[in-house]
Amino acid sequence: MVNLPKVRLGIVAVSRDCFPKELSRSRLNRVVKACATAGLDVFTSEVLVESERDALAALEQLRAGGVNALVIYLGNFGPEGPETYLAQEFRGPVMIAAAAEESADTLIGGRGDAYCGLLNCSYNLGLRGVRAYIPENPVGTPGEIAGEIMTFQAVARALLGVRKLKLFSFGPRPYDFLACNAPIKPLYDLGVTVMENSELDLLERFQGHSGDGRIEAVAQDMARELGAGNRHPALLPKLAQYELTLLDFLEDNLGCCDYGVFANKCWPAFQTQFGFVPCYVHSRLTGRGVPVACETDLYGALSEYIVTCVTQEAATLLDINNTVPADMAPAAAIAPYRPGDLFMGFHCGNTASCMLRSPAMSHQRIMKSLLEPDGEPDITRGTLEGRLKPGGATIFRLQSTAGGQLRSYVAEGEILDLDPRSFGSIGVFAIPEMRRFYRHVLLEKQFPHHTAVAFRRAGKMLFEVVKALGVEDIAVNRPASLPYAAENPF
Repeated sequence: MVNLPKVRLGIVAVSRDCFPKELSRSRLNRVVKACATAGLDVFTSEVLVESERDALAALEQLRAGGVNALVIYLGNFGPEGPETYLAQEFRGPVMIAAAAEESADTLIGGRGDAYCGLLNCSYNLGLRGVRAYIPENPVGTPGEIAGEIMTFQAVARALLGVRKLKLFSFGPRPYDFLACNAPIKPLYDLGVTVMENSELDLLERFQGHSGDGRIEAVAQDMARELGAGNRHPALLPKLAQYELTLLDFLEDNLGCCDYGVFANKCWPAFQTQFGFVPCYVHSRLTGRGVPVACETDLYGALSEYIVTCVTQEAATLLDINNTVPADMAPAAAIAPYRPGDLFMGFHCGNTASCMLRSPAMSHQRIMKSLLEPDGEPDITRGTLEGRLKPGGATIFRLQSTAGGQLRSYVAEGEILDLDPRSFGSIGVFAIPEMRRFYRHVLLEKQFPHHTAVAFRRAGKMLFEVVKALGVEDIAVNRPASLPYAAENPF
């Protein structure tokens, strides 16, 4: 997987001068040992921070060690000034954690009071205007803290990626399909750079790659990937030319950013001018960690990228598309879910082959009925069709409202092992209480029809990412016992 930040974790212990230094240092050593047991490579600062001068020395060590995500560990009460100064000056993702007391036998000479000290730390972070990551269980045993650091590693990867991300778009939204439009200012507030381009820019680039000497090798790689699903081998050189166009554009235009994603207009003029649909190429880039969102969906591309950072696996972007007929979902086949928990997630063919069963090159049926209703498909070829692999799944979106307010939702469930009996990249999703979530989150909060999909249960990490990004409106699928604000209680 390319296009993702490499997280270099570091940890620094802090100590308040009226508490024993050795208490904080010995507790830190046990946390580092627990991290190693969990497979986490953590750079440990030799500096124990009691003063601001210590904080400066620790920062110098961390920078020399290439650390870009920092854990500040309160082995005892901690010095609220120096520790929050360290968080402020680190200029990267920072997690704050603290030590739990170990034994009843140590509560006189070896009590650390970090439970109390973390309250002061949190208050002082607010005074400095520093947004640090405080996990759900910030005060714990070495093993518990190591578990929280593992979650922080995924959160930090997403935060680092978003802050150095450039979002390329090609083409405006169609007049009758404005659903994914949203102001770009909140993207800049997150640290994302947006570079908008015309479809003509993309066409000119594509034509300039005609005869590119790399086309044959890319086409052969496509043929290997498709295997028996290579139904249109003559089309592969064109698709390879398009893939090289996007990758070269990415490399040439990253500028001061480190990572890039695309949000491309893919219909209806694309087919008539390029001579194919771009879905399969988009699936290949997404599978490598370079999401390409359909229909110029800027926030959809960002949402896919966050999922990719968190899971380090291919994400996809699907329509929350249609209900599941009753004759496809008998109670025995969908238990413990109910019919209202189900929907079909669909797109033309943009999902990476590694996340599909029996993927095959095909054509876009809806576009064919519009652009070439008679005869065999030609310019509407280029999708990747297949059933989504069953297993745990999370739907997720970060979106701006028309007024520039960031909102998000996260809902966990699974992709069922049911044949959708339809076309495209498609699967039957089961999300607990989806009917209520659809009405009181997706409709009530005016989210668009696209959702980013993680092919695992990743709700905890995604929730933590958007919270760390400063998003205050985060919706989840609530159980029946917990009504939504606008839900009729009668």
